[in-house]
Amino acid sequence: MLLTLTCLLVPLSLITVWVHDIVLDTDRYVSTVTPLASDPAIEAAAVHRITEAADVKVDGPRVTADLAAWLEKQGLPPRVGTAVKALGPQLDSAADQVVSKAATRFVGSDRFEAVWTRANRAAHTAVVHALTGQGRGAVGVEGGTVTLDVGAAVDKVKEDLVDAGLSPAAKIPAVEKQMVLFQSAELGKIRGLVNLLDRVGNWLPVLTVLLGAAGVLLARRRRRALAATALAAAAACLLVAGALALGRRYYLDHLPEQVQSPAAAAAVFDTLVRFLRAALRTAVVLGVVLALGAWLSGAGRLPRSLRRTADRAADSAAGWGAGHGLTTGPAGTFADAHRRALTTGVLLVLALVFALWNHPTVLTVLLLVLILLAVLAVLALLAATGRATAATPAKDPPPGR
Repeated sequence: MLLTLTCLLVPLSLITVWVHDIVLDTDRYVSTVTPLASDPAIEAAAVHRITEAADVKVDGPRVTADLAAWLEKQGLPPRVGTAVKALGPQLDSAADQVVSKAATRFVGSDRFEAVWTRANRAAHTAVVHALTGQGRGAVGVEGGTVTLDVGAAVDKVKEDLVDAGLSPAAKIPAVEKQMVLFQSAELGKIRGLVNLLDRVGNWLPVLTVLLGAAGVLLARRRRRALAATALAAAAACLLVAGALALGRRYYLDHLPEQVQSPAAAAAVFDTLVRFLRAALRTAVVLGVVLALGAWLSGAGRLPRSLRRTADRAADSAAGWGAGHGLTTGPAGTFADAHRRALTTGVLLVLALVFALWNHPTVLTVLLLVLILLAVLAVLALLAATGRATAATPAKDPPPGR
């Protein structure tokens, strides 16, 4: 029962850590969403929304009509006035292109990244509000829709347009234009789940480890129990990762009309769950590594054969060293006598390092495995030199003269 509960709680613990440390932590959240400012999909969506919000109109038909009337008063033929009037739509289009280019330059500059970062930092309390029902800010929550106010970006584009000589841009009013970031009819249920996960986020991972350790210690065959639990927990994390991928596809296939850029919605989704995905991958790799380690340390025929081969290789290296006058002295004897205790100590130290590592990844697991293999190789060599020293008969001292 303990081991089964552990397998179920491992992916849930990872989700609670993600919610507690990523979604509800301002600095972590800002560092997570800052790269979105240079994402092509986000930039395209921002340009569209800023251009739409600016909405600069020079009233091309009226301007050309006035110009045509003036030209006719100057004695030009009516066909000239008609031709000038036909330029009205092109004049509107040209104005729209100027606004779009200004918005594109702004979004592609460092200033947009600064505005984006400041807005997200100031809005983090509203993101918390979106998930917990508390707080407010530039990110608004109404019903199941989460929006970001791009009014500050519109103001910057307005300044650029005026500086570029487009005087009608000075008449752009202050706006609170919203860009939809997320929409879900299940946001109320998500809030309740996030509140629950936030409450248990501090102690659930520790409880999971304690339950797993207790289950392994109480099992008759501890190595087999450890291997089975590690593989089952890895499989559970793999299932959650698959469910996350299916959820992403379902969400993007059912985007509401308010979300005008599916690519931007996908970029936001992928960025927010990036660390959760990394944690799930890490748990899968760690589970496989633990199961493999438990199997290699077991009493099976193949594991014993592999260990004997490794010991023979270490003995050969120690014998070669002894033949060339290379010995480890008391260190080798101590390593041979306390090899099991030293191995256990190394495992505990590496486990503590992994537990204290800030957001470990697959590379972290592989690095610690390499360190473990290197330390075990050194211990095997030291133990072999200790055995070689003990097997070598002591030489009698030369007779005195």
